[in-house]
Amino acid sequence: MTSTVKIMRTVFTDTVTSALDLDPRLAVVTADISAAAFAEARARHPDRVINVGIREQAMIGVAGGLALAGMRPVVHSYTPFLVERPFEQIKLDLGHQDVGAVLVSIGGSYDDPAVGRTHQGPGDVALLDTLPGWTIHVPGHPDEAEPLLRDALAGTGRVYVRLSARENSSAYPVGGFVPVRQGRLGVVVAVGPTLDAVLEATSTLDVTVLYAGTVRPFDHAALRDAVAAASPNVVLVEPYLAGTSAHEVAAALDVPHRLRSVGVRRDLEVHAYGTAGEHDAVHGLDAAGIADVVRRTIS
Repeated sequence: MTSTVKIMRTVFTDTVTSALDLDPRLAVVTADISAAAFAEARARHPDRVINVGIREQAMIGVAGGLALAGMRPVVHSYTPFLVERPFEQIKLDLGHQDVGAVLVSIGGSYDDPAVGRTHQGPGDVALLDTLPGWTIHVPGHPDEAEPLLRDALAGTGRVYVRLSARENSSAYPVGGFVPVRQGRLGVVVAVGPTLDAVLEATSTLDVTVLYAGTVRPFDHAALRDAVAAASPNVVLVEPYLAGTSAHEVAAALDVPHRLRSVGVRRDLEVHAYGTAGEHDAVHGLDAAGIADVVRRTIS
C-alpha cells in the first residue's frame, strides 16, 4: 500500500536535499532516475548534484571517485539499475577501494510490474551479500526511512537502503529486530514491508513475530532470544529472493532448528505483468501463502 501523505521516495529526496545544505561532504549522483526531484538542490549545489545520464556503471564510478576525494556520495536509481547493472563497479570502485557510499534504491523486487522485468530486482540483497562491509536497511514505513537515511548520510561506511512503494500500516523502531508478537510454537522474521502480511497470516497462530528493518548486520542475538523463549521453528519472510538470509539464521542458532524461507521464488520466472499484489500471490508472499508455510513449519 502506498501512503497518500508520505512515501519513501519523497522522504528520501526531501531528507537528502535538506542534508546537502548542512553537510558539504554530501554529493548526489543519479542516472536520470529521480534527477528532476533534485532540481532545487542542483540549483543551490551544482557541483554536488550530478546526473550522469543513463550510464549506471559511470554513476558508481563517479561515486567511487568522489569518495576517494573525501566526499560522501549518495547514489540512487531503480533496484536493478543501481545494484545489478553496475555490480562490478560496486565491487571494485567502492568495495575494493574500501570507500564509503550510500546506495538508495526504489522499485523493490516488483513495485512497478507494469514496466516489466527490466525494473525488477529481487536479487539485489543477495548480490550485495557477496561483498564484505555493507550495512543493509529495508524500511517498512516512511517514518523508518528518514532516521535510517540520516544515520547513513552522517556515516562513512557502505550502506544500502532499499526503499519500496509497499509499506506497513505502522512504523517501528529502527536498528535491531523488534518483537511485535509473542508466541510459543515458532518464530517468524518479517523483513521490511512484509510485516503486515505476516501479522495477518499469523493472527490466529501461536508464534512470535520479529520485525527486521535492518538485515545487515543481522540481529543474531534477538533471534536467539526469541527461539529460546519459543521453539526452534523459524520462518524467514523476505521481500526479495527467498532464503537470502538463511545463512544468517543458521549462523545465529547453535541448536537444531527447522527453517523455511518465504520470498521471491528462485525457481520461477514470471512473464506476466499484473499488479504487485498478484506477484506476491504467485511467490507465496501474500498472507495466504505465508500462513500456509507457517502452519506447516509449526505442525
